Amino acid sequence: MVEENYAKLYEISELFMENDVDEASIEDAVSNLLKAFGEEPSRPGLIRTPRRVAQMYKELLVGYRTDPVAMVNDALFEVTYDEMVLVRDIEFYSLCEHHLLPFMGRAHVAYFPRGKVIGLSKIPRVVDLFSRRLQLQERLTRQVADFINELLDPHGVAVVVEGIHLCAMMRGVQKHEARMTTSTMYGAFRTSIATRQEFLDNISRGAGPMKF
Repeated sequence: MVEENYAKLYEISELFMENDVDEASIEDAVSNLLKAFGEEPSRPGLIRTPRRVAQMYKELLVGYRTDPVAMVNDALFEVTYDEMVLVRDIEFYSLCEHHLLPFMGRAHVAYFPRGKVIGLSKIPRVVDLFSRRLQLQERLTRQVADFINELLDPHGVAVVVEGIHLCAMMRGVQKHEARMTTSTMYGAFRTSIATRQEFLDNISRGAGPMKF
């Protein structure tokens, strides 16, 4: 990867790497929440809960502190290939920034190479980079597309994300079967109806219901 691209990748990634997760503050906050719920944080079942929750958030929000350049590493390859590359049904888990409840689903990512491709395992890692933080599904979709577009400079990028949101299932409208679909398309996927349709046909072919 050429060094001129580094700054833009970091900008797109919106990292907060200067500080680690403040686990002590999370533990204090969880203890206060338990008290506010009417619970007793010192009882046997809860005595280690603040610590567990702090460690959990450090894991669930690791996307804020994942170095995107180190993540990509040397997994860019020059190839003579100009047909669609598609990775579909990428499982993801995230946290809704409005209620801190999980949303989860699958992402489909495609691009038309312009002389270089990225290693297969890196595309799911790009999805994790942006899903493992406080998110909106709309923003997650755009960020994945922007990152692939900047990294590879392809002829086109398409990202479709399907998600189920516990904030709409456990509370509020309580619609258990509702699914949200978002998409971002650049280049050939935006300008060519046939190309966009090929992508949509590919991700719908053989697709089963999401099971969570």
